[in-house]
Amino acid sequence: MTTRADAATPQPAQPLRLKRIVAGEKPQGTMRGLEILLVTALVALIGAGAAVAGVNAQDGGEAGAPAAAPAAVVNLGYFGNITHGPALVGVEKGIFGAELGATKLNTQVFTSGPATVEALNAGAIDAAYLGPNPALNSYVQSGGESIRIIAGAASGGAQFVVRPGISDAAGLRGKTVATPQLGGTQDVALRTWLDGHGLKTTPSGGGDVNITPTTNAQTLRLFQDGKIDGAWVAEPWASRLVLQAGAKVLVNEAELWDKGEFSTTVLAVNKSFLAAHPQTVEALLAGHIESVAWLDNHPGEAAGVINEALVEAIGQPLDDDVIARSLEELEFTSDPLAGTFPTLLDHGVESGVSKPADLNGLFDLSLLNKVLQAAGGDTVTAAGLGAE
Repeated sequence: MTTRADAATPQPAQPLRLKRIVAGEKPQGTMRGLEILLVTALVALIGAGAAVAGVNAQDGGEAGAPAAAPAAVVNLGYFGNITHGPALVGVEKGIFGAELGATKLNTQVFTSGPATVEALNAGAIDAAYLGPNPALNSYVQSGGESIRIIAGAASGGAQFVVRPGISDAAGLRGKTVATPQLGGTQDVALRTWLDGHGLKTTPSGGGDVNITPTTNAQTLRLFQDGKIDGAWVAEPWASRLVLQAGAKVLVNEAELWDKGEFSTTVLAVNKSFLAAHPQTVEALLAGHIESVAWLDNHPGEAAGVINEALVEAIGQPLDDDVIARSLEELEFTSDPLAGTFPTLLDHGVESGVSKPADLNGLFDLSLLNKVLQAAGGDTVTAAGLGAE
């Protein structure tokens, strides 16, 4: 895992600043003399009132209760994957650092969902980009006490690729295929699809098709060596298997969801950190939204910036054809597509890698929608599964 600190320390940005960035406006000129004195006094008065309100709002208005304050440091985790594009761009272009202001940003690069969740639950990191199923499983296993999903990051970009000789589900009987990790987003998708075609699997690897949890880099090598017959993976690994190992697409997961929309990556935060430092989480979300907007508005530059970020994160870039194909399969979005999560949970339960649970409270999109509204964007829904 790689760590990185962002040294930029400008003052925290307000929602109005984000709106100007999105709209392309320039800041107003500098005030002088009496104007400065008047504004300074006004800001002090407002700040004092906000502090009192914050104290009164805590614990039913108990006197002396501490108001939430920005964190000195925020520790952010993400993967060196294209599906984590907003994280890569936000770090590489200094967007997060600019929005966080005096709060220092530390980053840590992970390679698997379970390791990310473990660090997030333990407080080793405060927020993380990760797949929806690891986030959902963490919430379920902790009884709702571990994390909150605060935004979406990417939709699409997952495929089941196989050897050219396999043309349908029946051709997979007795074969060995890979997913990134047991109970992960692609693992559940594969087990659900196989079950729908009459092929049974077990979490231990038995059944009609042997599913082996394998890191993405190992999956590529094993496929090239003829030791596995396919893999259900997210980008850029689906594209690497197709372009560099001769695999073919048997299933594009987008075809299995209404309107082709399904969550690939979300942004989650430690529940305790959210309660203690909502201002910091709001600033992080402002950076996230700006990063998503940058990706949407700069398609010609996205590949280059993402590759530069990948060099920083994992030490190497992607081939041009791989990154181009990957970006064609993905949509970067702040909408976590909350309405799909009950289905994700049902699929996990049916596959034997999850247990039934009440998902009400999994999402807290209130700060996301606050920043989206301030930036002139559309709000998103928690689909009855939390605050919005």
